[in-house]
Amino acid sequence: MVRDTVRTLWAEPRAAQPPARVWRDWVLVAVLVPTALLEGLLRDDVVWRPVSVLLGVALPWTLLWRRTHPLAAVVAAFGTIILTDIASVVGDADGVVGLYTMIFILLFPYSLVRWGSGREIGIGLALIEVTAILGIVIDYTGVVDSVVGFLFLQFPATLGATVRYWTSSRLRELDQVKLRERAQLARELHDTVAHHVSAIAIRAQAGRVLAATHPEAALEALDVIDEEASLTLAELRVMVGGLRDGAAVSLAPQPGVADLERLARSVANGPLVEVDLSGDLDDLMPSVGSAVYRIAQESVTNAVRHARHVTHILVRVAGDADCVRVTVSDDGQTGSTANNLPGYGLVGMTERAALLGGSLEAGPGPERGWTVEAVLPKAGVPA
Repeated sequence: MVRDTVRTLWAEPRAAQPPARVWRDWVLVAVLVPTALLEGLLRDDVVWRPVSVLLGVALPWTLLWRRTHPLAAVVAAFGTIILTDIASVVGDADGVVGLYTMIFILLFPYSLVRWGSGREIGIGLALIEVTAILGIVIDYTGVVDSVVGFLFLQFPATLGATVRYWTSSRLRELDQVKLRERAQLARELHDTVAHHVSAIAIRAQAGRVLAATHPEAALEALDVIDEEASLTLAELRVMVGGLRDGAAVSLAPQPGVADLERLARSVANGPLVEVDLSGDLDDLMPSVGSAVYRIAQESVTNAVRHARHVTHILVRVAGDADCVRVTVSDDGQTGSTANNLPGYGLVGMTERAALLGGSLEAGPGPERGWTVEAVLPKAGVPA
């Protein structure tokens, strides 16, 4: 069992999409390099001054690659320190070679565990432990100091493992939310496809009966069949995309724009929910109408649950020639429903809009409260 666990950890892939460099990296290098120069020039007790200053100026540049090449950065930094420590022993140096500025190497164990693969983490941590043990041997100051120093070096790696686990868990949860939204969308589309196929069958039967006596009626039936078949194909594209992970399909009828008034009345003992429908909403595809309802439903639910001191929620649905716009706003305290991390309901709404070829944005309102705005194409389905 232990062997299997070690094999699994060894085969762990790198963390996904590590940022190459951010502005903080450049600021850190810009601060460390001149600081190392000043320390090397002004400190009186620097051992092997030229070597210490060279290390203090050169090693900070490896910080720029600590996420994309974490093992290489660890090897460059800690390997250099090991070689320097060995050279100081052989050369009988009077103390430890290096500068206080080199405390930045504590960032490397964090980056290694946060972004590296299992193989890289194993090799890198082994090198870090060798560096720690060698440092204790060369500059031994007692058991307590040695243990504290050793644990202090392990803390960044532990922090990196914690952040990596938390981030991976949240990404998995977000993926599950997206998959559930796709399955729900697929269930709703099932009814739509069934409706179109039924219309095709009825028109085909009618066309066969009228073909001999009323050819023009048969041609009209073919036009309807062509239109219904195109709609069916478009809806099937979304349904197949929603069912990529094998979710089952339910046959329950799905709500649409016409059910928004009922949604508003269902909020009992809470804020007033007002629905404003305008524009051309008669030719919405069923999948789009259902998405409008679901986005409004989730937004109203979030406002009722999370907005503080909210008294009024306005649901606006406006249709034009090409798209339909859904806006849900409340009058709660400004930023009351904002969060540093997007909620799972917001993730689901965004995924639903994207699957239908639309977009969704959410954030504090211009004056107060929280606003969710979605734009969905009436065609409803990306090619």
